Amino acid sequence: MTRRIGLGRRSGVVAALGCSLTISWASSYYIPAVLAVPMAETFGLSPVWVFGAFSVALMVSALVGPWAGAQIDAFRGRGMLMLSNVIFAAGLTLLAVAPSPVVLFIGWAIIGLGMGIGLYEAGFATLVGIYGQEARGPITGITLIAGFASTVGWPLSGLMLATWGWREACIGWALIHLCLALPLNASLPKGTEKIAGSTAPEDAGPPPSRLALGLLAFVFAATWFNSTAMAAHLPGLLQESGASLAVAIAAGALIGPAQVAARVLEFGLVRRFHPLATARLADAAHPLAAVALVTFGGPAATVFALVHGAGNGILTIAKGTLPLALFGPSGYGKRLGWLNAPARFLQAAAPLLFGAALTAWGLSAIWLTAGLGLAALAALLVLRRA
Repeated sequence: MTRRIGLGRRSGVVAALGCSLTISWASSYYIPAVLAVPMAETFGLSPVWVFGAFSVALMVSALVGPWAGAQIDAFRGRGMLMLSNVIFAAGLTLLAVAPSPVVLFIGWAIIGLGMGIGLYEAGFATLVGIYGQEARGPITGITLIAGFASTVGWPLSGLMLATWGWREACIGWALIHLCLALPLNASLPKGTEKIAGSTAPEDAGPPPSRLALGLLAFVFAATWFNSTAMAAHLPGLLQESGASLAVAIAAGALIGPAQVAARVLEFGLVRRFHPLATARLADAAHPLAAVALVTFGGPAATVFALVHGAGNGILTIAKGTLPLALFGPSGYGKRLGWLNAPARFLQAAAPLLFGAALTAWGLSAIWLTAGLGLAALAALLVLRRA
């Protein structure tokens, strides 16, 4: 028999998982921006090599994602998330002691394994295992918390770098995983525990069509590409539009708050609108922002950042809520892993591809991401509610 837990635990589950995911994002996805240059200087390399190692980590996470999702479907996510903290700590420690670039690449590959079993996809699947069809609200809740990963991660990485050095910063993140994130994940419901009132994930509906799965995988790949391309090149893009460096940096700083504000709005709409409706609206945001930037140039930099950030914030939630709403909770974790695998590969290539486009075409490079956004919107319009 499944042991059931009172509804009062929901906020505690969301808080614990949201905080642990914040640490996982801050210590993996967000550390190259601060530590890549000093890492590279230690080995006499260009920072491009460190970002290349990070791309390897993203590809490893794509390969391991479907397997991790299947394990969470079978055994729930508590054990997998705890394992991710140990793996993150091991990878970060290997970076800290790396005597050569080869070992540095191996350390990043290990971190990629942790990313494959310990970021949003694993968190979303864990919540579906606990709450079933009612997981949309908790999914939004953890993205509200983990949306501050860069806000926490960049300053903390910078502080540790300035105080001790990049190797010690990696050790610091490893200790945070073991001393804080691991106990937080250990507090999650065990095995087959479910929250009272949740819908059992075993309640399977008809199998999803290959067309629907393919369309959704394309949507995720296009939106991840756009998100990563903007994260890597936004200041340069805004400067191409005529904005000064100071304006470009100030506008870029607004993306995080815009994402969180949009997620708060989505949280208020959980029971009023289908996730497909909010995803369509959010996906239209980047193309509209691109039109404004090309039309009005530098003065529209702030508008671009706010509109793009708001859309990206809701699309992050859609990556968890859309597969649940369209296909149901049965087999959710494994399905989510497969749906996001192409996105991880494109995400790894996004900084290089969009950077080359920006160098060759200047501001016109924005039509590449705007076109992908429109194609994703068309795919979402083809999809129908379950």
